Amino acid sequence: FDLMPNQLKAKSNERRIAYPRQIAMYLAKELTTASLLEIGRAFGNKHHTTVLHSIQKIYQLRHKDADLNRLLHSLIDSFHG
Repeated sequence: FDLMPNQLKAKSNERRIAYPRQIAMYLAKELTTASLLEIGRAFGNKHHTTVLHSIQKIYQLRHKDADLNRLLHSLIDSFHG
């Protein structure tokens, strides 16, 4: 997504930042044992309900959007490789 880590922590709700942040939060939950609170802290002190919303949104979108699903599989595989 061509973003710096500090951009993912920013308060911005601009789609080019918010959407990758939501994906990153989803992956953090999928790939770690971190709690919603811990994930929120890692992303600039986002509230745990914001993290939950992000995870649920990406979970639902990945079942409707084949490109997103492929991207997520690719990213998850890169962590396991």
